Amino acid sequence: MLYICIPSHNEAPTIGVLLWRIRKVFRDFSREYEILVFDDASSDETTAVLEPYHKVLPLTVIRSERRVGYARAVDALFRAAGQRTKYPRRDAVVLMQGDFTDQPEHLPELIKRFEGGADVVVAETTAVANAPSAVRTLGTWARRAARLWPVRAHLTVPGIGDPFGTYRLFRITVVRDLVRAAGDASVTDGSVGVANLELLHRASALARRVEAVAVEPRYDLRPRPTRVQVWPDLKAIVRAGWAARKRRAVATA
Repeated sequence: MLYICIPSHNEAPTIGVLLWRIRKVFRDFSREYEILVFDDASSDETTAVLEPYHKVLPLTVIRSERRVGYARAVDALFRAAGQRTKYPRRDAVVLMQGDFTDQPEHLPELIKRFEGGADVVVAETTAVANAPSAVRTLGTWARRAARLWPVRAHLTVPGIGDPFGTYRLFRITVVRDLVRAAGDASVTDGSVGVANLELLHRASALARRVEAVAVEPRYDLRPRPTRVQVWPDLKAIVRAGWAARKRRAVATA
């Protein structure tokens, strides 16, 4: 079973068509799947848009009445998938966005790597000319920050060129280990980039094999502006690196 997990906040213009595109992918690439959407207190028509898809798709919507943010949405989706699975070694979670940035057509390649033995598969985004300027700027400065020797080990993951991306696959055994290690806390925390970096660090430590797949995101299909805030997001990434460095120093001491 593949659990397609989508954190969503005010994605009414795209979420329905995205689900339909996922359905088309699995019609041509036959695998058993379930879609889990975390509706993070959307104030637009997201709830209404999702409603009819319950009749035609294996869809579960987890609705939060108050905004919890990306990291907590991921935590809720991971816990839901971990509770549903019957075969954790054979099942996987695919984490993707609801705004068309992460393309469903890349799912078969991620799944093939998983079926070949990878416990974590990372979709690494390639440079895209039409990416919003905020996305390009943050990517450039985040890569530069990751090369600073004091925090380099904490802002990079061996073998992965883009540790901040949103499109990943995790074997359920890894997901369950993440949840177990977190206890009552969230499996990850912080802004989107920080949360994804932290999640990948933790998952990589639990995985036997981590692989990367190069993909090209689409920004021309998204009808809303990017939510990336360059300098606040960059500061959060650097702070996360320093915080991780201090925690490791304390643990070593």
